[in-house]
Amino acid sequence: MSIYLLPREPIFPPAVEAEPDGLLAIGGDLSVERLLQAYANGIFPWFMDDEDVFWYSPDPRMVMFPEKFKISGSLNRLIRNNHFNVTFDMAFGQVIRGCSIIPRPGQDGTWISGEFIEAYLELHKLGFAHSVEVFYRDDLVGGLYGVSLGAAFFGESMFSKVSNASKVAFHALVTRCSQYGFRFIDCQTETAHLLRLGATLIDRTDYLVRLEEALKERTVKGPWI
Repeated sequence: MSIYLLPREPIFPPAVEAEPDGLLAIGGDLSVERLLQAYANGIFPWFMDDEDVFWYSPDPRMVMFPEKFKISGSLNRLIRNNHFNVTFDMAFGQVIRGCSIIPRPGQDGTWISGEFIEAYLELHKLGFAHSVEVFYRDDLVGGLYGVSLGAAFFGESMFSKVSNASKVAFHALVTRCSQYGFRFIDCQTETAHLLRLGATLIDRTDYLVRLEEALKERTVKGPWI
């Protein structure tokens, strides 16, 4: 297999031609049109160096089917006790910046650069990108963001400044996606945290079939209030 160098036009090679580590292509930009094309074809940008964006389509793919979400007794009690206040699309910029600066084990720095932030702020402005915010009193203590197309949500990143805040955000996302009739939440790559919450790994071929079906549904654009 080969790693493709993208042309100026917002087009991609087939996702199935990605390298074993998921890397498919390098180059292009983070324009709205290119990002939407990427997600619609099972591809996402993971990071960029000084000049180029790196595009991935891993196999297998981690997804969360809303009906498979596992809520622990402790998380259920925490939610019922209203310890946190959860909102949608009220502080997208704060959430993505929170994701960009939170320390992560095994990572030196962040892939969410200023270019990424500006690109997803534009997607949010156009109604495609959404955030879940978790507040304790008046402080933003956790959240997540991603992109919605058809009946699929493509999770990008989450952060937590206090224990369980990211779990509360993810529970809120799963609940909202279930209400909207979404088929799945794309979690991209495997993590132990998401496995414990009920996410599962599926073959890329299976993912692409499910994605094609999900994209036949109407996209829920605009603020998720």
